[in-house]
Amino acid sequence: MENNKMVAEVLNDLIQINNDRIDGYEKAIKELKAEDNDLKNAFLGYIDQSRNLRNALGTEVEVLGAEMEDGTTASGKIYRAWMDVKAMFTGKDRQTILNNCEYGEDAAQKAYKSALETEGLPAYIFTLITKQKDDLKKSHDTVKAWRDQERMAHKEA
Repeated sequence: MENNKMVAEVLNDLIQINNDRIDGYEKAIKELKAEDNDLKNAFLGYIDQSRNLRNALGTEVEVLGAEMEDGTTASGKIYRAWMDVKAMFTGKDRQTILNNCEYGEDAAQKAYKSALETEGLPAYIFTLITKQKDDLKKSHDTVKAWRDQERMAHKEA
């Protein structure tokens, strides 16, 4: 029973990270300019991705007899506040938005890595977390590539 509680806590931490990610991309979409439709469409996809990941984690939490978290992490709230402050000073340009999104993707990767280092996870939960981490890594790499591309465009200008 104690192991179920620990596993549910790990899963709920990941649920909160996905909630952070949803909030972060919703905020980023609000900051985009009209000509940034490519990013808007991708960010909407990332929001859907995190909702699906969160729901899969929530199902497992409920199977373990616990309740699914519905909030965000304290660090996620700090991240979004930092995003607000930075935007005030640098403007809401594509480069800044991509920098902030990449920062958030790094945080998600760290959270999943930390979850996978938890001792005593059942094999099926370890597999679920590994698959989700891999899915999020693809999104991370795409955001990072866009960010790097934007940096190069600014250097050449």
